[in-house]
Amino acid sequence: MKFTLSWLKSHLETDATLDQITEALTDLGLEVEGVEDRGARLRDFTIGKVLKAEKHPDADRLRVCQVATDEGEKQIICGAPNAREGITVVIAKPGVYVPGIDTTIGVGKIRGIESFGMMASERELELSEEHDGIIELPSGEVGEAFVDWLAHHDPAKIDPVIEIAITPNRPDALGVHGIARDLAARGLGTLKPLTAEPVTGAFPASLTVSIDEDTLDGAPLFCGRLIRGVKNGPSPAWLQDRLRAIGLRPINFLVDVTNFFTYDQNRPLHVFDADKVAGNLRVHRAAGGEELLALDGKIYSFQPGQMVISDENGPESIAGIMGGEETGCTDDTVNVFVESAYWDPVQIAYAGRALKINSDARYRFERGVDPEFTPVGLDFAVRMILDHAGGEASEPVQAGEMPDVARAYKLDPARVQSLVGMDIPAQTQRDTLTALGFRLDGDMAHVPSWRPDVQGEADLVEEVARIASLTKLEGKPLPRIDGVPKPVMTPMQRREQAARRTSAALGYHECVTYSFIDQASAALFGGGEDTTRLENPISSDMSHMRPALLPGLLQAAARNQARGFMDMALFEVGPAFHGGEPEEQHQLISGLLIGRTGPKDVHGASRPVDVFDVKADAEAVLAAMGAPAKVQILRGAREWWHPGRHGMICLGPKKVLGVFGELHPKVLDAMDVKGPAMAFTLWPGEIPMPRKSGATRGALKISDLQAVERDFAFVVDADVAALDLVNAAAGADKALIRDVRVFDEFIGGSLGEDKKSLAITVRLEPTDATLTDKEIEAVGQKVVEKVTKATGGVLRG
Repeated sequence: MKFTLSWLKSHLETDATLDQITEALTDLGLEVEGVEDRGARLRDFTIGKVLKAEKHPDADRLRVCQVATDEGEKQIICGAPNAREGITVVIAKPGVYVPGIDTTIGVGKIRGIESFGMMASERELELSEEHDGIIELPSGEVGEAFVDWLAHHDPAKIDPVIEIAITPNRPDALGVHGIARDLAARGLGTLKPLTAEPVTGAFPASLTVSIDEDTLDGAPLFCGRLIRGVKNGPSPAWLQDRLRAIGLRPINFLVDVTNFFTYDQNRPLHVFDADKVAGNLRVHRAAGGEELLALDGKIYSFQPGQMVISDENGPESIAGIMGGEETGCTDDTVNVFVESAYWDPVQIAYAGRALKINSDARYRFERGVDPEFTPVGLDFAVRMILDHAGGEASEPVQAGEMPDVARAYKLDPARVQSLVGMDIPAQTQRDTLTALGFRLDGDMAHVPSWRPDVQGEADLVEEVARIASLTKLEGKPLPRIDGVPKPVMTPMQRREQAARRTSAALGYHECVTYSFIDQASAALFGGGEDTTRLENPISSDMSHMRPALLPGLLQAAARNQARGFMDMALFEVGPAFHGGEPEEQHQLISGLLIGRTGPKDVHGASRPVDVFDVKADAEAVLAAMGAPAKVQILRGAREWWHPGRHGMICLGPKKVLGVFGELHPKVLDAMDVKGPAMAFTLWPGEIPMPRKSGATRGALKISDLQAVERDFAFVVDADVAALDLVNAAAGADKALIRDVRVFDEFIGGSLGEDKKSLAITVRLEPTDATLTDKEIEAVGQKVVEKVTKATGGVLRG
């Protein structure tokens, strides 16, 4: 949002300096992005006087002028038709940069005669589009800086331009009057009231407007007036100066009026050449496929449901966004229909995005303009047109009704202290809200129609604190409580913290990915349904809530692989979603290993990562979160896991704590990841809570007696899981057997294709006395019996 200092002062009676105003604006939340000193580019131009002007001997249109300057009399050749003796001019001496022609002046020869400078026109100094002749000043001393002369005689041409950043919740600040209101509330001056002489309708309008019933939700109010007999043409200098200062090109008076009120009052308007409108105007939704040549010179094709304004010939305007070329106003316009309407912000945003049009009108309507100012803004524009272009206005035309945006919230002065921590007197709070346009009725604050962002009591507090300045907020330490405070983290938070620390200690890098992913990736992991689809996604790649954490980690891995990083260990802790309701989400911990292990491998060499790497990591993270040590490893996980290279960590067949294994190659191919890839996913919420908790560990139990290890080799069917054999052996004598581990597997050979040999080591740890050979043999016999019964295996001969 750009505006000049003098434009601001047309709404604000103030003695504040430019620095005070810019500082206050930023402090009020209207961050100043820059201040353009328009006089800086003119500082090298000086005033001179033409002493003599003679025709160039070799050119009919050139004149050789002798000009008095601050450096004495200089010869300057000029081709302007008004170059003559006695006029006061603006001089660009050699070495001066002329912005309008992007040239630095030098000493040159024109048709054999030297020229020591240049006499400038307004367009060459970017003061206007006037280029019919050089500038003729009514006064001025030779050698005087031109910028100083402008500061005294025409300051608007070098007025500083202020640019502020507007957050989407402050549409009222998209008009200069709204900005002045904030500054007045801060105490930097007095807000000037908006006044305009009412316009009495001289005749009934011959052009009417209607709104289709199915369009009233998007176009609740349309106001307009017909003006006959206007004399269109260039705008007054002050209006052109203001528009040009903020980067808008003056077109003609009728169009410039609409641009002026767009920035002055945040009231977008549109003008139709009434003589080019066929019949009456109708606001309706497009059937789809209609086309319009818009004012930007492009042809737009409408989608079904988009709002348009049509006459009998078809669409003539894109509602709330841009008018059509066919009914646009030109210098020949005599009869004009002025439109002032209120449009639904959401529908304007959808249409503008679909049509890819960025206009000042769309920018304001999709953020929310003041609906109650719709007819008032129309009267202001009509009055300006009548005052400058003449003509007579019709009676007002209105379709639809004024939307009801009235609302009020309780003002509790104590909430400023509780929410913000600022001590502001109650009367000051009331005065602040009154200055901002709120109407106070007892302890109820009625919100003005131009503040759609105020939606509750907390917003009233924000307004009070904002005007008072949050820079006055003093930091105060929280009161200290005697003794040791109770823990504030929940058990689930402690589990997540333990999971993060353990994963990082294992060498994983934590990722924080978006909770939104594309539909295709979500479908690979059991999601992508309509229940998790976003109504207004950030982009097409973020259309659904994620059903798991692995898609985000795989996308991160793919981006790293594309940049040459092939070995990685990534993890994430966060929510996943199995529905669209608030309770339909669950917390997950996922890790991903791709590539090769580092040099920390026990053999001191790198090797490809495998399933047992993620199994060990998953078990370590579960142990850190307090999961029981005795678990089962089962098959049967979802389809994105490799069917033969994964395991579910379970407490019984229905209590799944996590899954580890290799991801299915089809998933990796779909997500453009070079595999294989090992991963784990854990459900911390499924870990049983301990029956009792304490800050101390249990007593260390250790035996001084000699441990004994015995090896067994069993021949079993090829489809027998090693874990089943290990569990059977461990259950042979729970008092003595401390550990069972597999150390060898032999498949094929003399055993046949359907058999394999599994060798295990059983570790026995006595607690009371050293084991005898007889006792050891008895335990060994129990191991054989248990394994045979559970797996059908026999000791290998």
